[in-house]
Amino acid sequence: MRISVFRTAHFNAAHRLYNKNWTLDKNTEVFGICSSPNFHGHNYDLEVKVTGELNEESGMLIDLKKLKELIYEHIELKFDHKNLNLDIPEFQDLIPTAENICIIIHGILRKQLDPSLDITVRLYETPRNYVEFPS
Repeated sequence: MRISVFRTAHFNAAHRLYNKNWTLDKNTEVFGICSSPNFHGHNYDLEVKVTGELNEESGMLIDLKKLKELIYEHIELKFDHKNLNLDIPEFQDLIPTAENICIIIHGILRKQLDPSLDITVRLYETPRNYVEFPS
């Protein structure tokens, strides 16, 4: 029997949307105020969905305490109160859009979970704007 469990988390981070191969005018045209050289920040909300076969012996899909610890150790500690462009190696050559942040978080967590489990990451940049990977 397949079932899903969810865990939410939160982190605050600053970033700048800027393509170094474009002019300042082109960056402003595409990214607007989000391309400010002084950066800007968000209060990100993260939702992690893990899906798989229910372990009938334990009655659990995954130990939620373990999932909480994985998210805290590998995501919250890494991203919280950081400047994504300057502090996170994955964004040295990757624009830290919500889409790219979500994909990076998915990849980090994917490596920590049993391959038999499916994982979906939903990242809220604002209460009204969010991305999900895979969708």
